[in-house]
Amino acid sequence: MIASTTTKVAAPTIRCAIYTRKSSEEGLDQEFNSLDAQREAAEAYIVSQKSEGWTCLPNRYDDGGFTGGNTDRPALMRLLDDIGAGKVDCVVVYKVDRLSRSLLDFAGIMATFDRKNVSFVSVTQQFNTTTSMGRLTLNILLSFAQFEREIIGERIRDKIAAQRRKGKWAGGIPVLGYDVDRSGPSPKLVVNVSEAVHVRHIFDLYLDRGSLLPVAQELNQREWRNKAWTTRAGQAKGGRPFDKCSVYCLLTNPIYTGKVKHRGELYDGEHEAIVDIERFRRVQALLQHNGRTGGVEVRNRYGALLKGLLHCRACGRAMVHTFTARKAKRYRYYACTHAIKSGYDKCPSKSLPAGEIEQVVVDQIRCIGQDAGLLADVIQQAQRHAEAELHRLNIDCRDMERQLARDHAEIRKLAIKGPATGATAARIADLTMRMQQAEGRLAELREQRDASAAEQVNEADVKAAFEDFDTMWGALSPREQAKVLRLLIARVEYDPAESSVSITFHPSGIKALAAEDAQEAIA
Repeated sequence: MIASTTTKVAAPTIRCAIYTRKSSEEGLDQEFNSLDAQREAAEAYIVSQKSEGWTCLPNRYDDGGFTGGNTDRPALMRLLDDIGAGKVDCVVVYKVDRLSRSLLDFAGIMATFDRKNVSFVSVTQQFNTTTSMGRLTLNILLSFAQFEREIIGERIRDKIAAQRRKGKWAGGIPVLGYDVDRSGPSPKLVVNVSEAVHVRHIFDLYLDRGSLLPVAQELNQREWRNKAWTTRAGQAKGGRPFDKCSVYCLLTNPIYTGKVKHRGELYDGEHEAIVDIERFRRVQALLQHNGRTGGVEVRNRYGALLKGLLHCRACGRAMVHTFTARKAKRYRYYACTHAIKSGYDKCPSKSLPAGEIEQVVVDQIRCIGQDAGLLADVIQQAQRHAEAELHRLNIDCRDMERQLARDHAEIRKLAIKGPATGATAARIADLTMRMQQAEGRLAELREQRDASAAEQVNEADVKAAFEDFDTMWGALSPREQAKVLRLLIARVEYDPAESSVSITFHPSGIKALAAEDAQEAIA
């Protein structure tokens, strides 16, 4: 009788790589952190599958402080490289969303796994990709993970919006002039006295120079730098030299007036203002007049008469001066910026020959002194403009007076507290400097207000300004003509539907021409 024997075939070895991830860096410095806990659970699962030939690879693939919303993670990249090299048979995770929270990214990773015959296992959700049911369950779970991420994002956005409406600082990159105080229940902005002095100088420097590039060059010559700060992880950020873009961002940030901005709306902030509202408005007006890249005079090398003045009535956008060259001859024209950027089917304004539209505007100005109807329209328009300017100056004066009262009250409060510390003395010095600047600015505003009240345009002014316009115009160079139009005109609108032009005048410009000081004004 022959005895039969049974030979047991050993299971093939399945090399398992454990991948772990945590979105934030918080707690990673602990002796046993979240990544360790995930790995421990995965190792225990692999041990339970030892009879199937599973073995844990010693390499660690840990992404601490990386979001699952994208694949830009160093450990994940190493894992995919090892899979491509044929070093891994199975990827084990604690939960599916540790690998990815994006359905699109997950599908791409799974495609890579399939090409290399690599299976995928989640130890807490008890499934793997070797079965069709496992694949279905994976897609369902990942859809919910994506949904959860979007809900969390909505909650964060709602929280930020609520904080902004309450005037609270909702985080982000710190700005020059402020430090972030994290000692309270929520972070808030506090004035950095030395940086605040720099910020006010930058605003004054732009009002003096009138162009972004010279301001940036001056700041870099002084070796002033953008805001430098340190992240919670201890990484140094910022502190770079200024350029036109960084100067522009600083000058247009309403945070310096004590406001916070959210989705185009301004709210009163909890933090203290560094720049008075009137100075901020003057800078915005000059920026709007000059454009982002410098003053009109700096850029207007071809003497375009309507540069910075002409706008499209159909879409409200500016019409820029440009040209084409054919057979060594230059053809100038004005084109709507909306049509240029979005296509000429998006705006009814077509390109206008520069010489023709400029001549139309000049001819309208010539007619004002001889046409009673035009004369009445210009007078009425100029008077409305002057009244609005006077109202604005009154508001600015009141705002400046309130700021002076607040600063004076704070100085008295600090003085009453007793002997001054170094920080208190620095604060009083900063407030005193700010009050001196504010008092000087208030005096300027009052002078402007008094001058505006006295400069009411009447029929005699308009006639005097335009009766000798032809004689004066013919004696000017193209550059001087452009300056005269900017002196006189606030805005020119072209209506493509009517093929017509309307002009809004500066009352002060009319007064200047009426007083026969046009040559001085354009010098």
